[in-house]
Amino acid sequence: MEQQLKRKLYEIIFEADTREGRLFDLILLGVIVLSVILVILESVSAVDQQYHRLLRVLEWVITIIFSIEYVLRIYVLTRPLKYIFSFYGIIDLLSVMPSYIALFLADGHSLVVIRILRLLRIFRILKLNRYSQAGQLLSKALWNSRSKIGVFLFFILNIVIIVGTMMYLIEGPENGFKSIPTSIYWSIVTLTTVGYGDISPATPLGQFLASLLMVAGYAIIAVPTGIITSEMMKPSKKDNTQVCPNCHNHDNEDDAVFCKKCGEKLNE
Repeated sequence: MEQQLKRKLYEIIFEADTREGRLFDLILLGVIVLSVILVILESVSAVDQQYHRLLRVLEWVITIIFSIEYVLRIYVLTRPLKYIFSFYGIIDLLSVMPSYIALFLADGHSLVVIRILRLLRIFRILKLNRYSQAGQLLSKALWNSRSKIGVFLFFILNIVIIVGTMMYLIEGPENGFKSIPTSIYWSIVTLTTVGYGDISPATPLGQFLASLLMVAGYAIIAVPTGIITSEMMKPSKKDNTQVCPNCHNHDNEDDAVFCKKCGEKLNE
């Protein structure tokens, strides 16, 4: 009886190919969005003063919902430690911890700590990605592009160090380039086309080098976008929503009967 209950709860919580599973995901999506809105509203003093009691009640209702979800996820898994120490397991824990910790820090000296802990609830927004296919597609594209992006970032690091050093030699401390780290900071700001204006070259050679860096900035911004977009445009195999009850692997093909990672039979 207990095993049947676990299996049913597992299908609802971890899979979205059933009506109950889709409903569970939709409800959690709504709760996550509501919880993030509450954190934002609570930071507005006028709103917090007028609706403080309502905000606190809603926050505790949401915390209890997430707590139940977290406990159920641990309950239905055959290897709960794998989930507990996974990325989403840590996010799920972070989403409920602040409210409970704040109960033990109610004295006046801990008000700042409580405020910081409450802001940690914004981590709940990371839970959205679990229930969004578009978010999962983007995450997968970023992960598959990691080596190319890593090489690209290393290339950018070389550019800002070289240009920063050159600007330090050309402009010098008298024009605001007081050290190589400061000059590298200017290179990063210029290359990303942010341009704070707190430091600017005064010599003709420095201005020419800055102009080249600005023009290069536009091209460089497009490179990671192209890398990720090309990865997203690659035809991908059709995946199902079933998660392996043994190893928690969710990367199984649509017609899979057994988990391709550990061989465990998937739920029907």
